[in-house]
Amino acid sequence: MKLTKTLMASTALTVAAGAVAAEDMAMEMTLVSWGGAYQASQHKAYVEPYLAMNPGLTVTWDESSAEATAKMRAMTEAGNVTWDLVDAVASDAMRMCDEGLIEEFDHDAVLATGADGSSASDDFGDLIVSDCFVPQIVYSTTFGYRKDLVGDTAPTSVCAIFDTEAYPGKRALQKRPIDNMEWALFCDGVSKDEIYDVLDTEEGVDRALAKLDTIKDDVVWWTAGAETPQLLADGEVVFGSTFNGRLFSAIAEQGQPIEMLWDMQSFDLDGWVLPADLPADRRARALDFLKFATDTQRLADQAAYISYGPARKSSAPLVGKHAELGIEMAPHMPTDPANATNVHVYDYEWWADNRDDLDAKFQAWLAK
Repeated sequence: MKLTKTLMASTALTVAAGAVAAEDMAMEMTLVSWGGAYQASQHKAYVEPYLAMNPGLTVTWDESSAEATAKMRAMTEAGNVTWDLVDAVASDAMRMCDEGLIEEFDHDAVLATGADGSSASDDFGDLIVSDCFVPQIVYSTTFGYRKDLVGDTAPTSVCAIFDTEAYPGKRALQKRPIDNMEWALFCDGVSKDEIYDVLDTEEGVDRALAKLDTIKDDVVWWTAGAETPQLLADGEVVFGSTFNGRLFSAIAEQGQPIEMLWDMQSFDLDGWVLPADLPADRRARALDFLKFATDTQRLADQAAYISYGPARKSSAPLVGKHAELGIEMAPHMPTDPANATNVHVYDYEWWADNRDDLDAKFQAWLAK
């Protein structure tokens, strides 16, 4: 991105975040997220206390984060951006940033300092993977399975999803190449540190799709994170991938006969992005909320409702018990040592660079 654009954006954001009077902020705000338990945790931890501090403000949720990039492209092209702050995965944030769809941040100027006095950039550390991205949570995409449908030998390896002889029945997989391609190569004998080198080749992509071909007829494809827990609860699938927080909700809050399969869980980041060129009053409101919603306490508060790790280092010591169940939340985090013995470290940059091409190849494969 051009230096002049970066400096102008940084200056404008700094002014908006620190020098705009309350009466100059918009009184309506549209937030974009993923729905379900995760969005509910955001509403309880961030939105409800923020609304209490800002009487008269109206907040509307849009559950379109899974389509954030495509919809931002369309709204920007039409000159009618209706979103004020968007929850996005890191690779989508990188793509939108590269395309100029979202603003760049001076994180230390825009965000709150840590409760321990650290600057925002130090507190978030390496999780700031893009100048346009404010990290919020560390989560994982992993598998759940029906305890009563797997026989006497519970699965311990992610590769059990490809073993239809030992574990017959349907599997639920997200309708996208991300994670599925990596799991397929890993279970086809590719070491974790070579997965993206292999995917960089046409032969590697074909190899991953060929492995997925072996279970294609047994797959139920999902697009919304709530689908897998419901499919598992209904006994329509034996295994299902989804976000770890969705599975936690089904197991701990709903008491479903589901067990976590943490092997090769795929670590990812989720955070906020700000649409480019918003009117001054809407930008000011979004930035005011962003500073509040990503401070040390608010990120720790969210962990009381869902098993996602807060992105700030200073928030980790404040993570305690579930707000309603009273159980300690730390053991249910994807980052807990007992759950992280074999993790897949998702490559944000690789997918940002290759997502459009792989999406096209994956959709063509699905259509065969």
